[in-house]
Amino acid sequence: MSNKDNFMYGRGAQLNVSNRFDAYEHQLRDDFLNHCAKEGDEVQNSKTVLIDTYPKTIVNKVKSPDVGMGYSLNPYQGCEHGCVYCYARNSHEYWGYNAGLDFEQKILVKRNAVSLLEKKIASKNWEAKPIVLSGNTDCYQPVEKKLKITRQLLQTFLRYKHPVGIITKNALVQRDMDVLKDLATDNLVHVNLSITSLDEETRRILEPRTASIKKRLETIEKLSSADIPVSVMMAPIIPSINSHEIMPLVKEISERGALGVGYTIVRLNGAIGAIFTDWIKKALPDRANKVLHQIESVHGGNLNDSRFGTRMKGEGEFANQIAQQFKIAKSKYLNGRERPVLNCDLHQKFKDGQLKLF
Repeated sequence: MSNKDNFMYGRGAQLNVSNRFDAYEHQLRDDFLNHCAKEGDEVQNSKTVLIDTYPKTIVNKVKSPDVGMGYSLNPYQGCEHGCVYCYARNSHEYWGYNAGLDFEQKILVKRNAVSLLEKKIASKNWEAKPIVLSGNTDCYQPVEKKLKITRQLLQTFLRYKHPVGIITKNALVQRDMDVLKDLATDNLVHVNLSITSLDEETRRILEPRTASIKKRLETIEKLSSADIPVSVMMAPIIPSINSHEIMPLVKEISERGALGVGYTIVRLNGAIGAIFTDWIKKALPDRANKVLHQIESVHGGNLNDSRFGTRMKGEGEFANQIAQQFKIAKSKYLNGRERPVLNCDLHQKFKDGQLKLF
């Protein structure tokens, strides 16, 4: 599927792009590239770097009306999963890095995340509302295996009997089954597993450092068997890459025990337009122009649409076809299934981390 002579395996973005807030632009000149090739040197360091940060707040109010969450919490900024289409790439520019390779190589770790969460939900002024891990970058990305910040956050939610949602592409969520079971007992958790394709090769070039499709399907099955509510996000739908997989994917997740499925259509906002365009011309040169034109067709002739109400689902004939396929797929394979509404009633009795008797 990909051009092996011109493709950087193990990363999503194939280049670094300029940060829109920087006064200067960094370019790789041909004479430098030729020198690296002659000397056998790497053009740029491909290793992942962890950067410790200590923010003042951790729970974010989500103002967007079409995201489907009220509050989010991201223990990490940047994401080593490297999904080339990720809308969160642009947020890395606010930290002084770029949306390309920096986003997946320079990972900011919020070391005080747990204490900040505890301070927030223990506050007398806080009323329990579901907080989602993570609304921006994956809370179970590879570094979580070592740092266990997400696990500690879940333990904090459990201690305070506070509702929490999870969005992830990583099977590492299985590690925390013990905490998730306890949360699910009081209807305090819901897991959304992101699965973009059933094809492993497509997964490998789109989402290079995510869990395999096999492991993600296994995760649905294990969570469901443990009575932990789990749904799937097929996001994003990319024309001529995974748009033909809707029916088989919904059928597969239904058989594994998923309670529901949602979707978005790809939109290439900000710097992601240039990153994705460069990527697809290297990864899938035979269909690059077709895919780009089809993406434009659902966003009024542009690669991006920032309008609330249309940006997530698109518009036009192709977008309507996708919506109809999902409607049919859910009716056929997920009819009668509903994910439970998270319980917000227990938290007030556990404000100080333990049950109040009076």
